[in-house]
Amino acid sequence: MSDQTWISTSMPYLIPREQGQPDAWGAEAAARGGKGGQRIVHAGETAAPDEVAGLLGLAAGDPVVVRRRIIEFDGEPCELTDTYYPVGIARGTRLAERGKIAGGAVSFLAAQGHVGVRVREDVTARMPDAEEREVLRLGADEPVLRLSRVTMDQADRPFQADLMVMPARRQRLRYEIRTG
Repeated sequence: MSDQTWISTSMPYLIPREQGQPDAWGAEAAARGGKGGQRIVHAGETAAPDEVAGLLGLAAGDPVVVRRRIIEFDGEPCELTDTYYPVGIARGTRLAERGKIAGGAVSFLAAQGHVGVRVREDVTARMPDAEEREVLRLGADEPVLRLSRVTMDQADRPFQADLMVMPARRQRLRYEIRTG
C-alpha cells in the first residue's frame, strides 16, 4: 500500500452484506483500485483477555472464540484484527474455523439472528510492540492506531468485540453521525 492516507469509515463493516456481495474489505479495497484480502492466522477458543471480557460483559478468563487476521491490501499487511465472540454464539460455527466466511462474519451473524444496532468504538495511538512492528513492516519510530469496537444487539447485549491495530501514518478514521 502506498504512503497515501487511507480514509476509512466503520459503517460498511457493521451492516450485513447481500448474498453474492463481496465482504466489506474486498469492496473497499476494490473501490481504491486494489485487492483486499485477509489471512486468518488463528481461529478457535481462548480465555478472554481483561479488555475483551469487559467489552463482552464476561469475566476475565471466560472462554471466547477469537478470529485473528492479518488484513492485506495488494498483498501487503495493513491491519491486524482480532475479533472475539461469546462461545454461546460462536462455538461450533464457522466463526471458530480458519476458513473465510462468504459475505463476512457480520452477514453470518445476522443470519443467526445477531444484528448490531449499537456500536461503540475507542481509538488510541501508541507505539507498536515488536510483533506488530514486524508483521506491519513498520520502522522503529512509527506509531499505530488501535481501535477497539464492541457491537450490541437490540437488547443492548454485546456479541462481538474487535481489537484492530493499523499504521497511523497510513490511516485516517472518519466518523459521520446523523442526529435526526
